Amino acid sequence: MTHPKTIQLDPRDNVLVALADLPSDERIVNAGVTRTLTTAIPAKHKFATRDFAIGEEIVMYGVTVGRAREPIPQGGLLTTQNVVHDAAGFQAKDASYSWEAPDVTRWAGRTFNGYHREDGQVGTRNYWLVLPLVFCENRNVDALREAFEEELGYGRPKQYRQQVRALLQEYTSSGSDAPSAARESGDSPERIFPNVDGIKFLLHQGGCGGTRDDSRALCGLLAGYIHHPNVAGATVLSLGCQNAQVSDLLEELKLRDPSLSKPVLIFDQQKSGLESTMLSNAIRETFQGLVKANRIERKPALLTKLTVGLKCGGSDGFSGISANPSIGRVSDMLAALGGRSLLSEFPELCGVEQSLINRCVDDRTSDRFIQLMRSYAARAKAVHSGFEMNPSPGNIRDGLLTDAMKSAGAARKGGTSPVNDVLDYPEYIRSQGLSLLCTPGNDVECVTAQVGAGANIVLFTTGLGTPTGNPITPVIKLATNTKLTERMSDIIDIDTGAIIEGESTIDQMGDAILELIIGVASGQQHTKAETLRQDDFIPWKRGVSL
Repeated sequence: MTHPKTIQLDPRDNVLVALADLPSDERIVNAGVTRTLTTAIPAKHKFATRDFAIGEEIVMYGVTVGRAREPIPQGGLLTTQNVVHDAAGFQAKDASYSWEAPDVTRWAGRTFNGYHREDGQVGTRNYWLVLPLVFCENRNVDALREAFEEELGYGRPKQYRQQVRALLQEYTSSGSDAPSAARESGDSPERIFPNVDGIKFLLHQGGCGGTRDDSRALCGLLAGYIHHPNVAGATVLSLGCQNAQVSDLLEELKLRDPSLSKPVLIFDQQKSGLESTMLSNAIRETFQGLVKANRIERKPALLTKLTVGLKCGGSDGFSGISANPSIGRVSDMLAALGGRSLLSEFPELCGVEQSLINRCVDDRTSDRFIQLMRSYAARAKAVHSGFEMNPSPGNIRDGLLTDAMKSAGAARKGGTSPVNDVLDYPEYIRSQGLSLLCTPGNDVECVTAQVGAGANIVLFTTGLGTPTGNPITPVIKLATNTKLTERMSDIIDIDTGAIIEGESTIDQMGDAILELIIGVASGQQHTKAETLRQDDFIPWKRGVSL
């Protein structure tokens, strides 16, 4: 059987997508209708199924994704010269929604081996965090990094190492549960704490000097990271006089964990006096925290304990056909199992709002989504940067001409399950099934926010190649096409291009992705982003970022 050269994504569509490069004058047969191309159509791009007059709607995925800027003949290529962004409006729920959950019988008893926390969450990794409340402490966080990373087998040596080495020698000679750490002086050791995946040092440029709202949001984000199931405990450095106060951080932590069940070590430089005194105390207490964190071991957990972030970046014209619907299938399977998933990137939901509104479980949920979308769009307009400016040059070059066109494909990451909750940044996930989280489309800001909301795995699709990771959560990178996998194999974990080639289905790919998730969540496999130490962390300031 000959593999089709084009695809119609919805019966209502008036464009077709080229699955391979098509020459001019090629005769294309679709749904019994033959059309002749008036120009060459590159793979991933779209062409008209009929003549378009100026102002007529362009429809893909069954929704409006633009209008004709100038006449387009049947078989003509859609470009930024002849198509302009447009999207359907949205309102309160105007239709009921029913969902047929996928059959997940084969997955119902499956488990992954994770780190069980006192609050009931289960981590896929076991990290200790060191973070500043304000950018003034970034240098001191770097000092702690220099002290710990090489001495404990995690990184490079610099200053403050002698104190860590002395603590290590005391620990290994104490006769407790410490492993031996024999080595020649100056050599890099083996991992001293085998059950601790690492110490992660988060730097940022916030905490003071900006708006109070930004500082409060930063405290909420940092609280989400400390509360995260992949974190055993945290060391926090504060200057003392900044907008982001320790009391704000603790208040945000209590919203997420009223019992404050994790060790959080807080050091205030202005109260400590000498910088060296603060750092020495921080080193000693952090080391003791690592000893305790190392006593936690992986144990089986049901897949209900997974929270998966759904993200796309460096998208192309195949994103909405292969990789995005594949992780949408995973999202649906998790919803059926009682797990959780997060669909974010609100600027990339433009034009599909009504379908998401109708999927919301109640009016409260849909009303909040409407409010957040309208507020975000208004902030963007206020600084002359509307959603229509979202597609990047790379997106456009590879077939995503308008924001609505990009959004219609991006939304497929959320599958078809009901929307059980809507979260504003930097809130923490609280419902099973699919939740919407207000974030930018910006790759690092979005992944940073998803992890801050509790994602212990992130699925990240890309058609162009995006080297994005996260300090504490494994980011699984999925290519939309095989050429990308071959060209950038060092950053890609799974190739969904077989769907484009007709060699796999969405359901089959979803199964393969979930199998990979279980291996990564259990620590049996590490993602390419982890291997490359792509520890990207950028808090979102609520000033507009798309």
